[in-house]
Amino acid sequence: MARTVDFNADMGESFGDWTMGNDAALLDVVTSANIACGFHAGDPDVMARTMRLAHDKGVGIGAHPGFADLQGFGRRRINLSPDSLRNMIQYQLGASLAMARAAGSQVRHFKLHGALSNMASEDADLARTCYRAALDVAPDITILVLAATPMQQVAEDLGCNWAGEIFADRAYNDDATLVDRKLPGAVIHDAGIAADRILAMVTENAIIAESGKRIATRVDTICVHGDTTEALDIARAVRGKLESNGVRLAQFGTS
Repeated sequence: MARTVDFNADMGESFGDWTMGNDAALLDVVTSANIACGFHAGDPDVMARTMRLAHDKGVGIGAHPGFADLQGFGRRRINLSPDSLRNMIQYQLGASLAMARAAGSQVRHFKLHGALSNMASEDADLARTCYRAALDVAPDITILVLAATPMQQVAEDLGCNWAGEIFADRAYNDDATLVDRKLPGAVIHDAGIAADRILAMVTENAIIAESGKRIATRVDTICVHGDTTEALDIARAVRGKLESNGVRLAQFGTS
């Protein structure tokens, strides 16, 4: 039987008249969309517009909360108390749930953004605080975790719905965390390299670290970041490479 994986992109990250990425074109390629909730990027108009477009194109909608850091695009680390972190997550998820409902759709999944995600991939207690906050609001939601990191272990311990995610456009450390964006080679810009690499990961059920190390893991969904210049080229190349090698792309949790 042919392998099936989900293909997601971060989007809805424009703000007012300022445009980030080509969401409309990406929605023709991916099967799931992680839509910013207004803290690290996005605003109510952008969220509404992106959700309606995703719904019209049959793309699954996910909440993509991050730190309140518009200037830093949510990529600066911020230390918050557990209470503040929980409130921040629930505030953003609540907005996402309401806006999706207004668009005639629903939020299927939840994925942390940027620095918050990186911190949770290193700190199980932080991941647990975020995930419990989300599950208290939406108990049946699917949590996207950085595969083979403490995020995955926390999701398993909580017994919630979860999906293991790998990245098409990011390099990996040997512990399955992402290489710091400040380091050379952390972001992959070549569509062909990204596509070949993802096919190998999906085929081997493993993350391939920058060192060449294979980290066995469950691969449920693949991400491309919508804010990079090459995002659309990478997304198209990845989809084409997978489908030409017998991999079917479909939303996780669907037959």
